[in-house]
Amino acid sequence: MNSTSALLQIRRSRDGLLLVPLVLWLVTLFTTALFSNLCFAQGIDNIRLGIIGCDTSHAPEFAKILNAVEASGPLASVRVTVAYPGGSNDLPESRDNVDNYVKQLKGMGIEVVDSIDELLDRVDAVLLESVDGRPHLGQARKVFASKKPVFIDKPLAASLADVVEILQVAEESGTPCFSASALRYGPAVLNARAKGNVGDILGCAAYSPCELEPHHADLFWYGVHGVETLIAIMGTGCESVIRVQSDGTELVVGVWKDGRIGTFRGTRTGPHAYGATLYGSKRVEHFVGFDGYEPLVLEIATFFQTQQPPVAAEETLEIFAFMEAADESKRLNGLPVTLESVLQKAREEVAHRKRPQQSGN
Repeated sequence: MNSTSALLQIRRSRDGLLLVPLVLWLVTLFTTALFSNLCFAQGIDNIRLGIIGCDTSHAPEFAKILNAVEASGPLASVRVTVAYPGGSNDLPESRDNVDNYVKQLKGMGIEVVDSIDELLDRVDAVLLESVDGRPHLGQARKVFASKKPVFIDKPLAASLADVVEILQVAEESGTPCFSASALRYGPAVLNARAKGNVGDILGCAAYSPCELEPHHADLFWYGVHGVETLIAIMGTGCESVIRVQSDGTELVVGVWKDGRIGTFRGTRTGPHAYGATLYGSKRVEHFVGFDGYEPLVLEIATFFQTQQPPVAAEETLEIFAFMEAADESKRLNGLPVTLESVLQKAREEVAHRKRPQQSGN
């Protein structure tokens, strides 16, 4: 063997030796990621959940269901282990309840921490439960940076622009995320979506309580439950709305692109009731009532295992665009407003936020 051949042989051997650790590292990294995904998908290990925002009854109520000793199926593989109180001092519903709900969570053995960052270090997935929609964008950004799956409770945000930005950042970061009202998972709504007893949905008149909160767009605070019921039943495709308001009542009429009409009635007087009348191709039916949190919590637990959002971002966006268009119709004394017009305005606001601000001289 001449000197040139010997040098080439040594170089090949050396390069091969250098490649071995790199290949082993890549294989280990891939295997770890694959195993982690399988743990979520198959529920192999317990998934540690963290609650951000303990100022809503949903925090202890969801934790009771998720941490129940008798939990089975998807619920058996998830457990709330940590919570961050949060809270908004200028919102009585938050300020006056957070201490009580924190006490309840501690009574279940759930650790309470002082920051979202500390919480994220200790969990695999997140329940963003803050009753105030205003801090959701900032809180969600931290979760998205960690890429941990997150359920964001109602209201998703206090403004349509924040809704748009939350969904944009979730997509950009590749973080599994969804938001939903428990009303979506009642048996009557699920039956209607499956084209059950009533057949094809020709129209729907949904209703729910609709208290107003000055820091949120009118229907975002509580009317969202009835609006989500409406759109869950009708499906997406609403093009425009008109709104009429009195002291105790909201009435929003939506026109779908296929000519169907759906209405939302929000109440502030009379019974605190949820329901809808379904106008189907086979029959007309009416349902009333709230079926509890368990069906929603089951969907959340399944989502944390599969990392597949059960509600499309496009549908969530339409729900909030419907409500924002209703607000705009009110400002215009009941004139029709398209959902696309308010979405365009919200997107422009988000784009403006992202542009570097010019400093004055």
